[in-house]
Amino acid sequence: MKDYIIEESSKDEFNLVTKGITEYNLSRVPFTQDPPIININRVVKDLNGDILAGINSRLYCWNCLCIDLFWVKEGSRKGGYGSALLNEVERIAKEKGCKLIHLDTFDFQAKDFYIKKGYEVFGILDDCPIGHKRYYMKKNI
Repeated sequence: MKDYIIEESSKDEFNLVTKGITEYNLSRVPFTQDPPIININRVVKDLNGDILAGINSRLYCWNCLCIDLFWVKEGSRKGGYGSALLNEVERIAKEKGCKLIHLDTFDFQAKDFYIKKGYEVFGILDDCPIGHKRYYMKKNI
């Protein structure tokens, strides 16, 4: 007989799971930064205030930077906005003691851009989505 149920988490339950894994991680490897999560998010705007590009990243626990989302508006690509944003986020992360940056990108996104910026592929997930590749990349700074 089954003695458990599985259901969608509430916000409080989500936070409990997050707290649980954070406490476990901390018991195994001490955090090297305080606070444990520092968001480093930036946008590029034109002179009218319209957003042309943006990057969302977080410096977490051990001074590692994870680039979560990075976007340049169609029509604004090849204008140097992506390079400017990436350079800015890397600069801030380095100032805060970061030594490692990681991210993932798809074959239809920006792998070659990241390679030009010094990132290297350390893993590939095939058929994610079907017929495509997801690249896991890193850069030591």
